[in-house]
Amino acid sequence: MKWLKQLSQVIDYIENNLDGVISYDEAAKIACCSTYYFQRIFSYVTGITLSEYIRRRRMTKAAFELETTNKKVMDIGLKYGYKSPTAFNRAFQSVHGVSPIAARAQGTTLNTYPPISFSISVIGGENMRYRIETKETIRIVGVRTALQEDMEWLTV
Repeated sequence: MKWLKQLSQVIDYIENNLDGVISYDEAAKIACCSTYYFQRIFSYVTGITLSEYIRRRRMTKAAFELETTNKKVMDIGLKYGYKSPTAFNRAFQSVHGVSPIAARAQGTTLNTYPPISFSISVIGGENMRYRIETKETIRIVGVRTALQEDMEWLTV
């Protein structure tokens, strides 16, 4: 259970720093393991890489800001760690399927990636009814074919 709490603390750390620098080393320290091991465990548990998760969360926040504020697109891109308009545009389009400018249009459909949360789901522990049935013997019929091919074309 302690590891679930630590993973939740890592998600909190990421969420609190989406508009700043997110240190993989710091995230690993919160999870009490090495950076390499943490990245592997994160991918295994969530089904998404740490960098992809961070990118999707940043693009979700950026899309919300584009829709609700009049800030410049580049200012929002800079806020979420993109140093050039091209990089921000490319990342935004890969997540949402539209450009940041098009996202401002009323009624544009965008994707959202909510923060990950961890929980344990226990499956089983309930009675299951079953029965064993005996069936009559069946006969399978087929055709026997040799598996060798004509190899004359290989001779020189």
